Amino acid sequence: MLFYLFQLLAVDYRGFGVFQYITLRGVLATLTALGISFIIGPAFIAWLKKYQIGQTVRTDGPQTHLIKSGTPTMGGGLILVAVALATLLWADLSNRFVLISLGTTLAFGVIGWIDDYRKLVLKDPKGLAARYKYLGQSIVALIAAIILYATAEHRVETQLILPFIKDVEIDLGYAYILLTYFVIVGSSNAVNLTDGLDGLAILPTVLVAGALGIFVYVSGNAIFANYLGIPDVPGSGELLIFCGALVGAGLGFLWFNAYPAQVFMGDVGALALGAALGVVAVVARQEIVLFIMGGVFVMETLSVMIQVASFKLTGRRIFRMAPLHHHFELKGWPEPRVIVRFWIVTVILILVGLSSLKIR
Repeated sequence: MLFYLFQLLAVDYRGFGVFQYITLRGVLATLTALGISFIIGPAFIAWLKKYQIGQTVRTDGPQTHLIKSGTPTMGGGLILVAVALATLLWADLSNRFVLISLGTTLAFGVIGWIDDYRKLVLKDPKGLAARYKYLGQSIVALIAAIILYATAEHRVETQLILPFIKDVEIDLGYAYILLTYFVIVGSSNAVNLTDGLDGLAILPTVLVAGALGIFVYVSGNAIFANYLGIPDVPGSGELLIFCGALVGAGLGFLWFNAYPAQVFMGDVGALALGAALGVVAVVARQEIVLFIMGGVFVMETLSVMIQVASFKLTGRRIFRMAPLHHHFELKGWPEPRVIVRFWIVTVILILVGLSSLKIR
């Protein structure tokens, strides 16, 4: 909205033309989302406390988690409000990538909100049945994938790009829709599984969103894209504003979610943020790089899959408890140590992913 206002003002006052630059608007979106989080965060948490929307802790988990019982959750709503407002204020809303990314994120947030509402307000321990949750995710992801495929204007938008390897571009055809579906749904559920400790999921999400912001910016700039040998996707640079909003909202949430957490994000935040990362990675044609940079999310997901498969096939568990962060807790690692070490691993993987910009 402010983007269009400044465009009009720039006609008579040239100084307002500076707001056409994506980098400046990306920074402003980050600061706007951060400011919104700081301003409404305390009131939002107080509202959750007032209506006793608190976390229910598993009795079979680490005993140190019992003190978390009753901590306000569904705090992901704060993230979504900040992301949506910052994006609407600073992004070019005629850009299809922005609309698809924001729409998919909010739709996944609605699915997570329904699950949280049923568990925390209606006191249904099962929440939204898994089949209905997955159905909702599948419908939204398929709609996003089909729209992206149908509106693709350049061949590269539907090709699979291999990082670290030069000039390897695989035409996917209709398989693009399937790949996009799995990336969005998989990323959404992976972040959700990781969201089990104070700040564990949100900072890796912020770091990956920031790195993807770099990818979409250079992909949207023909000169940079050609120089670095990465896909040139016209219009994708506008997603830097969306990624900036994710970073700002995430850091603002971390202010309240850092150990010991004052609020948890719940499914409303985790499902939405994971889907957001998936959509941006698809637009930038960096699905494999997302797999690398989001390695912590991948490890957490694989630990659950391995644990379930092992128990069903052999009756034995590989890990003391899944997801993986609980395994380390039961081995005696204090919660802050698990969190910070997973953050460090994410930083390393982000650097590996970013190196693919130059190593071809």
